Amino acid sequence: MRVVVLTGSGVSAESGVATFRDRDGIWSKYDYREVATPEGFAADPALVHGFYNARRRALQTVAPNAAHAALAKLEEELAARGGALTLITQNVDDLHERAGSKNLLHMHGELAKARCGACGDIYLCKDDLGVDSQCAACGQVGAMRQHVVWFGETPMFMDEIEDAVMAADLFVSIGTSGSVYPAAGFAAEAHSRGVPCTELNLEPSENAWAFSDARYGRAGEIVPQWVEELIAAL
Repeated sequence: MRVVVLTGSGVSAESGVATFRDRDGIWSKYDYREVATPEGFAADPALVHGFYNARRRALQTVAPNAAHAALAKLEEELAARGGALTLITQNVDDLHERAGSKNLLHMHGELAKARCGACGDIYLCKDDLGVDSQCAACGQVGAMRQHVVWFGETPMFMDEIEDAVMAADLFVSIGTSGSVYPAAGFAAEAHSRGVPCTELNLEPSENAWAFSDARYGRAGEIVPQWVEELIAAL
């Protein structure tokens, strides 16, 4: 059985990771055009570095929750039975990895990584970045940026995601609003192919029509329950 799971901010919110689009989310406090666009970075790189440095430090204060752990368990159980789980996340945190997930596609990048704008080198980054940061690969100073997808940039791993959705036997969306594209289109694509689609969310998403099975509640409660039911049915 090939299962594709898409996760959004609702999975990590219970761990204390700030969301973006909620009423009190990050974009209610910051202008995304200043801190999350190539133009904003070009205009004031120090401001952008400061914004992401604070978020990277905050990651060290949170831990994976029961939903992250359940998805890692499902990956192991499917693999043991000859199946596979492809986990696509819109989140830039590393909580899925810390819970044990391995077959993971970060379509919006990773906060715990940095990228050199000069040579393209990517490496793990737990420390602060700044305008004076130097690339360890090419030595360029001032070219380092967050390894995240900004507004106006193309999400990562789109070919791999397309292949996974096309080959899926089950598509599951967890903790997403259904309003951010292209991620919001994955369910519709799977639905159009007749693939069973399940939504696990705090409330119905904007594309709830695409799901034949829906369960609503806190991710830390409903995701482990759903995982146990699926494992029992394998």
